[in-house]
Amino acid sequence: MIDYIQKGGLLMWPILVCSIISIAVFAERLLYFHRATIHVAEFLQGLSNLITRRNFAEALHESAGTPGPVARVIHAAIIRHDSPRSELREIVQEAGQLEVPKLERYLGVLATIAFLTPLLGLLGTVAGMIEAFGTIAANGGFATVTELSSGVYKSLLSTAAGLVVATPTFVAYSYLSSRVNTIMHEMERAGIEVVHLLTDRERSGDIITFRPREAAVKRE
Repeated sequence: MIDYIQKGGLLMWPILVCSIISIAVFAERLLYFHRATIHVAEFLQGLSNLITRRNFAEALHESAGTPGPVARVIHAAIIRHDSPRSELREIVQEAGQLEVPKLERYLGVLATIAFLTPLLGLLGTVAGMIEAFGTIAANGGFATVTELSSGVYKSLLSTAAGLVVATPTFVAYSYLSSRVNTIMHEMERAGIEVVHLLTDRERSGDIITFRPREAAVKRE
């Protein structure tokens, strides 16, 4: 590999640096999403039982001990479980918006590398062709195949290196973006579900029916 980098020219080094950054960002994001992913249906089912029994302390403990943005959104709603439905929806929405930048962190770096490395390879191609035609000009318009081959070979190496880095980087960016969309959908689903759980519990458990005052007076 070092031999190819040396033959490809100076622009091979920035492409190599971009490839290292791309691998590091992809590995970090992959580990983060793995830790942030939970089984939403099972988690909500457990919280539903706790909320039905009005055991909010244990529900808060359960949501706080579960990693990931979905659990944090639910935790923000349970803390304010006495709030009306409209306020709970705003709390869930704000909590979800705070999680979005954490999910999309470093994805812009991958997108930049995916677009930048082919341009670096193209620049290396231009530099190699300039070197090849410079050799021809220096020899009075004549050059052997051996003299031209070094410049052409250099240009082909940089182009290939740029594409080799850009292609998997773009695939990694697309994959991570799909993971972000999936987690955002789970956050929205969990937010809606927990708002329904809290407000339905209030309607079913907190309403008390009294006899009309007129009926009570007549009976006396």
